[in-house]
This record gives sequence, structure tokens and C-alpha cells, in this order.
Amino acid sequence: MSMLAGSSHKNVLLWRVQTKWKFCPPPTLPEIAFAGRSNVGKSSLINALLNRKSLARISHTPGRTQQLNFFLLGKQFYIVDMPGYGYAAVSKAKIKIWSQLIRNYLKGRVPLKRIFLLIDSRHGFKVTDEAVMEELDRAAVSYQIVLTKADKSTPSEVEALMTMITDKLKKHPAAFPVPLLTSSLTKEGLSSLRETIAELIG
Repeated sequence: MSMLAGSSHKNVLLWRVQTKWKFCPPPTLPEIAFAGRSNVGKSSLINALLNRKSLARISHTPGRTQQLNFFLLGKQFYIVDMPGYGYAAVSKAKIKIWSQLIRNYLKGRVPLKRIFLLIDSRHGFKVTDEAVMEELDRAAVSYQIVLTKADKSTPSEVEALMTMITDKLKKHPAAFPVPLLTSSLTKEGLSSLRETIAELIG
């Protein structure tokens, strides 16, 4: 967990930004992937998780991450930043390329320990989130829901959302049954997320 919480810059390396499956790093180390709708706060969460300000690029333009980004931490494991989905301004041609890349990654990545599927706590599940969950179920890829931006919702709203999501996850065979609640701003839930990752990578 110390590798996540306090890595120095030299211990975190970015593997080439990938647009083609064949250029991904060799599948020799554990991988933890982060996925979610555009503007869900994925880059902010990855940066907060690693105590960085700009490791994962943050943009005010949704859909900025358009490829698989592999961050190698201490030569021990990878954090994979997956392309955001659900952004209407992206061309259909690009969406098709991204979708195929992600499908290939999900089917062919043996070291992938879990995908953290990020959901904006203010909005809950969208249709596109449900579609991604169904695809992960079909691929039998383990995933866990991570609620972001918890600081922007009231405690009662968060409690109701957690109850609803926990109940809904019972219908998804590949989903981990317990969602995590996080805030990149207040750091809420980051310790639990780091502990979960540490357990996964052994």
C-alpha cells in the first residue's frame, strides 16, 4: 500500500500511450484498471490515489482519455487508465476503435485482477454504465463499483445510493458485492481503495 500512497516520481512509469492492442506491455505483472463515463472524475481519483497532481491528465473536456494508459508502479504492478465512455461528441469511428480495443483487453489480459468501475455519486447508474456492466459480466471480468465525488452529495443521498447499488449488484455475477465511496477532494475512501488494491496484487 505504501507504493500507492507515497511513490516518488521515479517509481511510476507511463508505458506508451496505446491505441493498438499489440502495443500493450507484456502480461507479466498484475494489473488494476479504472473505467467510467467521461467526466466521472477518473483522472482526479487516480492522481489522488497516488498522491500526484498530474500523473493522469485532467481535462475540462470530457473524453480526453482516448486510449489505454499503463502506469507501472515500482516495477510491481500496473494501474490501467481506460478510455472514458458515453461522450456524445466523439465520432462513431473513434468509439468503434476504442470499443474493440477494450474488448480485446478484457478478453486477453490474464493479469487483470479487477476493474474499478467509477460512478458519479450525484447521478448513479446511467444506461451506458449498465451496458458496460453487462459486457463485463459476459466477459467474466471481476469489477467493483467505486462512487466518486462523494463530497458533492448529502449523507442521506449517499446512503440511499449505496443501498440501491448494493441491491442491484446482486444481479451482476462478475461484480464485487460491496461498492466503495470516494472523494478525490476530501480523500474519503482512498485508504480503503488502496487496501483493496494491495490485497488484489498480493
